[in-house]
Amino acid sequence: MLATQFRIELDQYADEIDEVILLIMQKLAMEGLSRVVLRSPVDTGRFRGNWTVTVGQPTLATSGVLDKSGQDAINRGSAIIQSVSELRPIYLQNNLPYGPRLEGGWSKQATAGMVGLTFAELELMF
Repeated sequence: MLATQFRIELDQYADEIDEVILLIMQKLAMEGLSRVVLRSPVDTGRFRGNWTVTVGQPTLATSGVLDKSGQDAINRGSAIIQSVSELRPIYLQNNLPYGPRLEGGWSKQATAGMVGLTFAELELMF
């Protein structure tokens, strides 16, 4: 009986840990999304509008969405992140072909890039 009780307590503890990990993943994804979107240089708003969030696997999709403020991209991505209910990878992507140049400092609006800088900051948070 003691072994059964111990196992039940461990199972409950494991469930609690999964919930905490999920919340941390969501917080990191939300913070990362906001930071990369708002750091993205703006001309037409296409680059900001192309930030995409997927769960489980990445996508190669792009869109013609123009979002100069970045708020639509953040709202769309946030809704996806908040809907995650189990531990699965969350991908933040921008698949426009000039993204690597922008990350490398090609734009005077984002000379330090977006993703690398955000990743470094997120590492310091946890």
